[in-house]
Amino acid sequence: MKRNDTPVYYGDYLQLDKILGAQAFQSEKYGEPAHDEMLFIIVHQVYELWFKQVLHELNAIIDTFSQKRMPDDELIGVVHRLHRIIQIQQLMNDQISVMETMTPQQFLSFRDYLVPASGFQSIQFKRLEISLGLKREYRIDFDKQSFFNRLTYKDRELLEALENKASLFELVDQWLARMPLLEKDEFAFWQHYKSAADDLLASDKKIISENDTLSDKEKAQELKDWQGTRDNFDALFDKHKYEALRKDGVFRLSHEAMLATLFIKQYPEEPIFNLPFQLITALTEIDEKLTIWRYRHAMMVQRMLGTKIGTGGSSGHHYLKKTTESNRIFVDFFNTATFLLPKDMLPPLPEQVKHYFGFHYS
Repeated sequence: MKRNDTPVYYGDYLQLDKILGAQAFQSEKYGEPAHDEMLFIIVHQVYELWFKQVLHELNAIIDTFSQKRMPDDELIGVVHRLHRIIQIQQLMNDQISVMETMTPQQFLSFRDYLVPASGFQSIQFKRLEISLGLKREYRIDFDKQSFFNRLTYKDRELLEALENKASLFELVDQWLARMPLLEKDEFAFWQHYKSAADDLLASDKKIISENDTLSDKEKAQELKDWQGTRDNFDALFDKHKYEALRKDGVFRLSHEAMLATLFIKQYPEEPIFNLPFQLITALTEIDEKLTIWRYRHAMMVQRMLGTKIGTGGSSGHHYLKKTTESNRIFVDFFNTATFLLPKDMLPPLPEQVKHYFGFHYS
């Protein structure tokens, strides 16, 4: 690498004059500046800087998965970038504690001057959600109606174009669906798995039926829940049933991608599955940390505003609480735990299959 020809000065390189001069108080226009408005501005500016970094990593990951053929060695870089996003998310979640050092009274000293500005208008956060896979059809009703309402024409145009591009969820689904690992050398994993799953479910039903500590009403509810799990298991082996449940929102992954995910999570110790397992685990953690961020944000808003409406016109805390659980993306990766079997119930891998899944040196 060549060395620089001209000296670089720290403040000039980071353009600190622009960054440190970008805290203009809205409250100052109406009287005395509110001391805590500085904290409010800086916290949100820092969020936007981290959003920019997350998008930088996410766009590189999407470019990798968008190739017609993704080389296996590029998966290492993808997993590394996902882990970096997770660490940034942790920082963003912790940052809420800094905001919570401000009391409700301190917030109210400048809050009304901000109307109708709102977190709704964070284009980077909307880009982040869409790029991960939270497109309009998966949002709660309020979001579907208001998602573009408070934006400039230019910003709406940018986000609508992004909605028409493949998200990370869609690209990962396609990648998983292409994995040719379910049938190998006449080893029919799913025949063995179905038999073991049937035994496990039958045992669970017997435990419920013979549990005398449950009332008739409780037992009926337990059996109803068991039947729901039974139906989901059955759908794994019947694509038509699976697609029907997928249409109802029970699943989001394609049938092929779900089976590949389950296979990988059943045998994560096999060398060929190590990086795919890390990828699935990282995407699960990103979804979890995003959910925690939404929850902590909702709690902070309730702490600051109680049941007041948000500056952008939403129902404030109630709206944020609703999005916490509804606006999930990789929830299928969480729910595959439903279908995992104990190791001693899994069919042993034949030696020729283990050889295919491993690393060997001559």
